[in-house]
Amino acid sequence: QQDTLPNLQTRFKDMTGMLFMVTLNVLALLANTAVMVVVIKAPHLRKFAFVCHLCAVDLLCAILLMPLGIVSSSPYFAGVVFTVLECQIYVFLNVILIAASIFTITAISVERYYYIVHPMHYEVKMTLKLTSTVVILVWVASAILGFSTIFGWPSYGLRSISAAHCSLHWSHRDHRRIFSALFSVICFCLPAVVIFAVYCNVYKVARVAAQQNGPLPSWTNTQVKHRSDSINSQTTIITTHHVSRRITRGRPFIGSKAALTLVIIVGQFLICWLPYFAFHLHLILDSNPHTPNDLEEVVTWLAYSSFAMNPFFYGLLNRQIREELYKLRRCYSVYPTDLTCSSHEGSGQENFFHFLHRTSCTIETRASFAIPSPRTTLDHAQQTGFRIPGQIPEELN
Repeated sequence: QQDTLPNLQTRFKDMTGMLFMVTLNVLALLANTAVMVVVIKAPHLRKFAFVCHLCAVDLLCAILLMPLGIVSSSPYFAGVVFTVLECQIYVFLNVILIAASIFTITAISVERYYYIVHPMHYEVKMTLKLTSTVVILVWVASAILGFSTIFGWPSYGLRSISAAHCSLHWSHRDHRRIFSALFSVICFCLPAVVIFAVYCNVYKVARVAAQQNGPLPSWTNTQVKHRSDSINSQTTIITTHHVSRRITRGRPFIGSKAALTLVIIVGQFLICWLPYFAFHLHLILDSNPHTPNDLEEVVTWLAYSSFAMNPFFYGLLNRQIREELYKLRRCYSVYPTDLTCSSHEGSGQENFFHFLHRTSCTIETRASFAIPSPRTTLDHAQQTGFRIPGQIPEELN
């Protein structure tokens, strides 16, 4: 009986781990596919090009990388053996897809920064050509890192490798140290610094917007400014001429919601990727590393969980994407549901999600907070032709 109890515990742990990995894989497949279909199907959502690209990369991870990770990590596949070429392909996919996903997340954060802090500059510079160039650069940089895994592979008579031993630690010690250090710096340290700096600036703008106590002057009455123009123009995204006293009093609370949202977004990135890269750096810095047997699998699948969470944090938190998804579900549902929610009843937190996902504009905010009047109807009609982010409609005399 004493021998049976550890055996049952081991079986339960193996079964739980297998269930967790399969669940993450299925969730990544469904969530990324859903967001991609919605963005591609709705013309007005095609401005989310980087979000769509992130879902495409994560979908490739769910199709190619995560199944191989299950085979490599699960004891149920302990007898599986890879050829050297198959192991090289697995390591190559591991590096190139992880790098592409992290680089795309960094591009999304920089795009949001320019949209919120420098909206005028964003409207001029953010073109299809620039978007395509960024996507190409993401894949070029990822491919360079991926192909660097081919060099330094052991040349001594290896014909097969156990799937459990096929990982980033494939090569001679010197090459592994150089690659692991470069991989960690380029794919984690630099993106983490950029993401943190960008969202700190976004939070400053959100705080200004949340603490705004009165209506801002129109463009006709605004004097020439330099740095403050972008901030003042952006604060109008969630500040209107007809704000109720209840919402004005609640703005410090909205600011705390903004901080919480940014902490969640940055925290998700750090929780998923910090243990993964710290583990690989520890292996190259410690001459005789002593790590638990399952630690590599745990940090690897914690990193892979990012592929399943990204469509929620960068896609489904956006109200426009959710509404299009509800419409798509209603089209294929046997029992259609009424979509009368949310469009005009956004809370402070929901409006800040809009603020982050660059979908807020003066039209939507006025529709959410303004008192209906002929004036607001006229403003809405004037803005439907051409809109600049953060633009304030001129006062009518």
